[in-house]
Amino acid sequence: MATTSTSTAVASVELVFTEPERLALAGYLAGYTGLTREAYTLDLCQYAAWCQQHRLHLFHARRAVIECFARDMEAKGRARATVTRRWCTIAGFYKYAVEEDLLEHSPAAHVRRPRLDYESHAIGLDRNELGALLVAAGLGTAAEHALISLLALNGLRVSEAAGANIEAIGLERGHRTLTITRKGGKPVTIPLAPRTARAIDMAIGERPEGPVFLAPDGRRLDRHGADRPKGRPPRRHRQARRATHTPARIHYRRARCWGAAPRRTGSRLARRSPHHDEV
Repeated sequence: MATTSTSTAVASVELVFTEPERLALAGYLAGYTGLTREAYTLDLCQYAAWCQQHRLHLFHARRAVIECFARDMEAKGRARATVTRRWCTIAGFYKYAVEEDLLEHSPAAHVRRPRLDYESHAIGLDRNELGALLVAAGLGTAAEHALISLLALNGLRVSEAAGANIEAIGLERGHRTLTITRKGGKPVTIPLAPRTARAIDMAIGERPEGPVFLAPDGRRLDRHGADRPKGRPPRRHRQARRATHTPARIHYRRARCWGAAPRRTGSRLARRSPHHDEV
């Protein structure tokens, strides 16, 4: 038997796995990388800790155990999307174990998923709020202005913007460009809006290489540090990304001739905005 310990942020119990369970966990997580692997690891750690608290081994669980775990998460106030994602992680783990002949039958095979509301309730900024956010960012530090401009005018994810490097800034067909790494590790070159390019130049200063955005300790800024700059309300960056409507659409029309348009040009706000021809 192998013994491992979870992070204290997940649970304070010591997890004990059998050899087949350890092989299944390692093999299943080996199929993923980056943030996806981190999320699946957290899901499995929480599920394993819950099973340990109820004196159950992972491969001794039954359908009722998984459903009770889901009900426990709902009782703690977890969103249905979170419960569904963790259920999918657990189901994928047991499916992998069955495929590798480490388990005879998956206890998650017939567990019913929580019913999700597919109508989006995401809250984005309207045109005036986005303008006010850009003005406020312009009055702050150069790095904050550049980050908000990338999210609002180019529609990047926080992780995509935080992972950008100075060496990836270029010039192509008269457009300032930036090569970023999309979700899944795919490199993409995007055109920068003029305001965004100026903000990035101010943020990097005289630095010839390295990350575009630096944390206070000098290391690369990560998506968690970018979400709460100087005590500002959390999730504002995500709302700025959702509000990528008119500015990104205008820049898309100017840049689509060479096939490198912002990704968030098809948002609901963009389609409904009556001011597509305004800057």
